[in-house]
Amino acid sequence: MHQLKIKYDEKGSKVLQIAAAIAMDIEKGILAKDTKLPSINVFSKRYNVARDTIEKAYKELKKNGYIISVASRGYFVAGKKDSKIKVLLIFNKLSSYKKIVYDSFIQTLGNHAKVDLQIHHYDPRILKEIIDNSLGKFHYYVVMPHFFPTASKKLCREIIEAIPSNELVILDKKMPGLKGKHIEVYQDFKKDIYHALSTAKDILKKYKKLVMVLDKHSNHPIEIIEGARQFCEENKKELSVIENCREEKIRSGTTYIVTTESDLAVLVKMARSQNLRLGVDMGIISFNETALKELLDITVITTDFEAMGRTAANCILFREVKEISNPFYMIRRNSL
Repeated sequence: MHQLKIKYDEKGSKVLQIAAAIAMDIEKGILAKDTKLPSINVFSKRYNVARDTIEKAYKELKKNGYIISVASRGYFVAGKKDSKIKVLLIFNKLSSYKKIVYDSFIQTLGNHAKVDLQIHHYDPRILKEIIDNSLGKFHYYVVMPHFFPTASKKLCREIIEAIPSNELVILDKKMPGLKGKHIEVYQDFKKDIYHALSTAKDILKKYKKLVMVLDKHSNHPIEIIEGARQFCEENKKELSVIENCREEKIRSGTTYIVTTESDLAVLVKMARSQNLRLGVDMGIISFNETALKELLDITVITTDFEAMGRTAANCILFREVKEISNPFYMIRRNSL
């Protein structure tokens, strides 16, 4: 028998934790049908656990149909139960866009999986606690690796590498340097924004400057600044990055790229108060599509959040270990 990964929780029953570890390996197919399990004595010595505890764990597994006992021969794996895939989905935050990813993910998995949701709030310490408490309890761990800008990349990588690579799904943002092959469905933030702006070069040529509004509390990836800077350098435009637009004097001949709904609302109000015409005197590009932006005729650059959830779910269902760049595009409207 291969080495079981049993991480004891002092608050829980050792019997149930041992039974759960064996059951999980059976569900994953690591322990195949008809595999002989160690005798109670061998198991007891190998894992330094009381014989009585092992006997009770085996009884629990027999009761739930995971193993059978054969007189004078021992205990054998009965085979995989017809059970659902267990998935732990770990988001960095809750938002309307994350809900689109979640709904698409759940809908695509359908009745084939049971999904739990946890939030790490950009904090690697919270992520570590979530992972420590859940290892061995799920078939797949889907992680959005967005963290505070000050978080140690090395530490974040080490925390995520505690998850076996064949059980790991990285979602939304690439995590360079991870060991092993794993599923990855991501946005390439630098490349995506550069490409999106480049497709609108014909419209943007009437503006001399781009201003990116990045709230310091929003924890947006720094790569979006790098992509915008590359576009501006190649097209001889000035780029500036500000934390909010409330204290800015908005100017004609400038396109503003906003990442939050509140900054978008402020910009539209300021433009109206100064009689600046969107798409003529100044431009606005907003991150991520919503029905309200469509009604306001606001140009957006957005990833396809529905596709992200659907693609990750299909990789799990069909056991396809791939790295897939999620679709990203610009929707042109009259604000540009």
